[in-house]
Amino acid sequence: MPEHLTGVLALIVAVGVGCQWLAWRLRVPAIVLLTLGGLLTGPVLGWIQPSRDLDGLLGPFIKLSVAFILFEGGLSLRLHELREAASGVRRLVSAGVALSFLFGSAAAHYIGGLSWPVALVLGAITVVTGPTVIMPLLRHARLRRRPASYLKWEGIINDPVGALLAVVVFELFVQVDIQASSWGLLSRVGIGLLAALGLGLGVGFLLGSVFRRGGVPEFLKGPVALACALAVYVLANRLQDEAGLVASTVLGIVLGNMRLPSIDELRRFKEYVAVLMVSGVFVLLTADLNPAILLALDWHSVTLLATLILVVRPASILLATLGSGMVWQERTLLAWVAPRGIVAAAVAGVFGPGLASHGYAGASVLLPLVLALILITVTVHGFSIGWLARRLELSPASPHGLLIVGASRWSVPLAEVLQAAGAHVVLADRSWHRLRAARLGGVPVYYGEVLSELSEQRLELSELAYVLAATDNDAYNSLVCTHFAGELGRSNVLQLPLQDQDEADARGLPRTRRGMIALPRELLFEDLLERYYRGWTFQRTRLSESFDYGDFGHRTPQQSIVFLVVSEQGVLQFNSPERRLRPVPGDQVIWLGPRPERTEPPHKPGEKPSAESPPQAQP
Repeated sequence: MPEHLTGVLALIVAVGVGCQWLAWRLRVPAIVLLTLGGLLTGPVLGWIQPSRDLDGLLGPFIKLSVAFILFEGGLSLRLHELREAASGVRRLVSAGVALSFLFGSAAAHYIGGLSWPVALVLGAITVVTGPTVIMPLLRHARLRRRPASYLKWEGIINDPVGALLAVVVFELFVQVDIQASSWGLLSRVGIGLLAALGLGLGVGFLLGSVFRRGGVPEFLKGPVALACALAVYVLANRLQDEAGLVASTVLGIVLGNMRLPSIDELRRFKEYVAVLMVSGVFVLLTADLNPAILLALDWHSVTLLATLILVVRPASILLATLGSGMVWQERTLLAWVAPRGIVAAAVAGVFGPGLASHGYAGASVLLPLVLALILITVTVHGFSIGWLARRLELSPASPHGLLIVGASRWSVPLAEVLQAAGAHVVLADRSWHRLRAARLGGVPVYYGEVLSELSEQRLELSELAYVLAATDNDAYNSLVCTHFAGELGRSNVLQLPLQDQDEADARGLPRTRRGMIALPRELLFEDLLERYYRGWTFQRTRLSESFDYGDFGHRTPQQSIVFLVVSEQGVLQFNSPERRLRPVPGDQVIWLGPRPERTEPPHKPGEKPSAESPPQAQP
């Protein structure tokens, strides 16, 4: 048995991480592949049977995982996001919850044919859209900052709210004497909720102050925070069922907004663990699904599911956000996207049998309904969120933008040529004067320190895929690359060649503390500046079937420098010594060379000359 359990646990991790990687490679929502992976290894092939293999450990593992995922979600919530999204968030977590509960309960009773107690519990469960499904979808869809904030705050806040609402409804109807116990139940839930809030706030501020004073070494801060998140979850649950979800969420929000010096490392550690837990939990949930359960659904259930997705959610959101300051595109996206996740399944798995044991009509289909709702919403919303967001212009059509850090005599012309080639470019600098040429040239600029907290609020990172640190300070360039590497990936943050590059690997900046080198190693900042003053210019040449990269090399001046290649899809390839350049027909080569010494061919009056520089003959 221990050997079998070891193999099962290893398989769960392998399937979960494998699905995450495959989703990244195929550019599809990870949550969809995780669901398919669990169904394949569970009901289809029978390799994993969680209820049998883990026995009594399945429930506690899922509960603790959800508590940690909510803590990690709270850690990612920034209070500064509420400056531009506060009104919408308030509506989503107040009026949105109330309307969703009322409409969902009414639909469950009148369309699904469920008794009122079961319908009210289902209505409470459908309020939940948790971070276990929302966060992977946001990572996939690359939404702009404000709509992403709406979905993130709604999912993380409503997860414990929906669970507590289901607890209240369930306990109200299982009491023997409702009139005598309802006020006592409500007061008990209220006291438990306040205690959970106080516990999360108190432990959060205490832990943050201990971290700030150096009371915990750096290598233990992540594990200590994880232990505290699980501890407050267990303690709050002792006071009131599901109140632990509130406590762990509040703990994460407090720690995430205390401006701790080590908060970036803490968030990164939590993200790694959360990816493993989300993967494991979804594989376990779907692998444990018994397809025979879904056979209990009839046409009433199918009609109810369609109503919940196509009517209840849109009506609730559109009514709740009237006059909230949200644009119609944001309201439309929120009205459609509402995937349900682990908490909904866990609550239904507990309360469905409980209501059935008390003889309430329709309780036996509560769990199948929720499981079907999870599978449908995860699949449909997972595949449609990116498409819909692009159609509504809430995510970039081509998220391959370049952030150039450092405005100089040569970086401004580079940005202008890239923009002419169809690439999205933002030029950042701390000097308003150095940005003047870019502003006059129509290049989008960011004025300020890109490493500051303000830049997190102003820079739209969803539009960016690359960073080029192009200042004359090697150490600062390396710091910029290290800062953005966690968000964009190490292979997409680049910097200029370093001074004394031959010594960089041994006595200079190591590879782990810098970005990729963007240009041939001999081209330092001063060399590029010197070429600018000699009259060199940035030019672009489009490759074709009849004029490939080899022809380009023979037709341009020998001293020319190829900077990068822009593909037809907007993907950038830098001429890095650490990665081979592979241009193909249709790509545009951006190069720096002597100013063309020729006259433009005559053109008709009113006709503009070509924006592209034709290939130059080799001298």
